[in-house]
Amino acid sequence: MKAVAFSYHAPGSLPEALARLGAGIDVAKTMGGGQSLGPMLNLRLTRPDTVVDVSGLAELRQVASTPDDIRIGACVTHAQIEDGVFAPLQGTMLQDVAGGIAYRAIRNRGTVGGSLAHADPAADWVVVMTALGARIEIASGIGTRDVPMEAFMIGAYTTVLADGELIAAVRVPHATAHSRWGYQKLCRKTGEFAEASCAAYFDASRRFARIVLGALDGPPVVLPGLSARSPRKAPRRSRPVPWTKRWRRPRRARTPSTASFTVPS
Repeated sequence: MKAVAFSYHAPGSLPEALARLGAGIDVAKTMGGGQSLGPMLNLRLTRPDTVVDVSGLAELRQVASTPDDIRIGACVTHAQIEDGVFAPLQGTMLQDVAGGIAYRAIRNRGTVGGSLAHADPAADWVVVMTALGARIEIASGIGTRDVPMEAFMIGAYTTVLADGELIAAVRVPHATAHSRWGYQKLCRKTGEFAEASCAAYFDASRRFARIVLGALDGPPVVLPGLSARSPRKAPRRSRPVPWTKRWRRPRRARTPSTASFTVPS
């Protein structure tokens, strides 16, 4: 396995990166942690002329709490979220989910923005960010635009990112004292890609409820009708679904039964 020849560019600032991506003189790919792009290059599934490495840009490695949401830079790693490096993310659903992504070596390098841009249907963040009602902040040489996560991924490995654009940040609404969540994925063994996944998020104070199914053949599926019937009270914990032969066989259909109601605070 060996990648085709390409030029490597490590910009010193976000404007420089955007200028290089938007030059339009060749096929350019953005690289965050390289945990998805690297294997694709080696397998020659992608053959860019230039790789623009944005992993070292300070503008993309910060987390900030605003009155409306938490802004997570695209190059924040899974491990940083797992370890609670950033105070606004401590004790959140994101910290809970980050610790279950792949293996520690992957989490040390893999980034939130890179995972979302790769848009693997089996990835954790595409399902969880959709359940949270997150918005993707997209930057280009002409400015920025926000896209709801449920509209960002339009197919397997396909997003609304245009040439010259990259993910600058993910904006996640604040959790409240009334927030409850659950996330369940079924894998052959720990660290492997999910065969089925489901994320549930409820916030009675915001009248927000969402259950999302993932690891499908396209973007995550938001179960319809829940937001209109948002709970006034937090749901109660239920007993977990037993992992017996009866439940294992139709596991894809049964996943929501586990994730929808196992909603720890």
